[in-house]
Amino acid sequence: MLSETVLTESFLPAWPYRGEAMHCWDRQTYASKYWHPVAARSDLHPGEVMEVSILDQQLLITWPAGEQPRAFRNRCPHRGVAFRKGATETGQTCRRLVCPYHGWTFNLRGDLLAAAREAEFEQDFDRQKWGLQEISCRIDGPLIWIAFSDQALPLEEQLQLIHAEAGETWNAAQQQLHLRRRNLACNWKIAHENTLDDYHVAIAHPTTLHREQGPVRDYIHRFSRCNNLLETPHPSGGRFLTFGLPPWSHLLVWPDGRLAFLEFMPDKPDRCSMQLRLFATRDAMEPASADAWLRQLLTFLEEDKALVESAQQGYDEQFKPGPPHRLERRILHWQGLYRKKLESAGIINVERSQPTIAALIESTSATGSAANGCSGM
Repeated sequence: MLSETVLTESFLPAWPYRGEAMHCWDRQTYASKYWHPVAARSDLHPGEVMEVSILDQQLLITWPAGEQPRAFRNRCPHRGVAFRKGATETGQTCRRLVCPYHGWTFNLRGDLLAAAREAEFEQDFDRQKWGLQEISCRIDGPLIWIAFSDQALPLEEQLQLIHAEAGETWNAAQQQLHLRRRNLACNWKIAHENTLDDYHVAIAHPTTLHREQGPVRDYIHRFSRCNNLLETPHPSGGRFLTFGLPPWSHLLVWPDGRLAFLEFMPDKPDRCSMQLRLFATRDAMEPASADAWLRQLLTFLEEDKALVESAQQGYDEQFKPGPPHRLERRILHWQGLYRKKLESAGIINVERSQPTIAALIESTSATGSAANGCSGM
């Protein structure tokens, strides 16, 4: 699949990793180009609803009986009040969604069933015009996904290599065992690229991740247009697979069917949130084994935390990254995709002046599909 790749010859300059303007562009325009996992399939069931928050957007995920999950903005179309406040980790049984402000009532399909004192509205009132604002929602593998824009990349393409190389495992691992979040003092791109960096593993993680991935001489890389993959033989037998996929996600697949799904979501120009989900086939692992697995992963992620936060300090506006190593091809592949998005907005070939970048992004953001508002934009 190498012929399909978008490989660059040099790393991105330092300025896309800095500044409020780039941060807002990443959260608004870049994020709208892709699908985002918002819940584990095992945590929501037919007849339930859950509240989720992503990129400061409050959403309701519902699962009407006999249908597929659906996603809505968590706000009543009458005056914008949330139906429920605060994200939940699992679904809650729910027959109707009732606005706490004026009592408007909706079913799990988002249809308005009744409005209080409906006959007394100043204008003719048509319930069909006042359903909840719906956004795209899909199940794929062990996750429920949403897209903020109808122009998002098709989910099948966003997950292409996963389906091709690990489809059976991806669809079989239905039980979420753990969900953990950590804050990192770095731009999300630095954390994302670190997880794509196969050059550092043997040096920075000699007693943790390196023992899973094995000798560098056995590394095999594969690429599709949007995904990249590191394949190595696992010490216990079989293949250990590490996928990189947009917008800021990674999937680790063990030969025994375990999955670790990792994301780095932008919070501030120099801050991001790491989210780790662990999956296995239903009832395949004892709690003690799952806890030990989590501790193992958090150990090497803590090693990475120190590295990425140090890199953030080095990425000032005068910094020029050095030459790429052959084991950093997965970084170059992702940067090629990101660079294409910048070029399509006319952003990449500008001087490294934050005011210039900010003005250009502001002029182009009106034509993009914003996932959320951002101060100054």
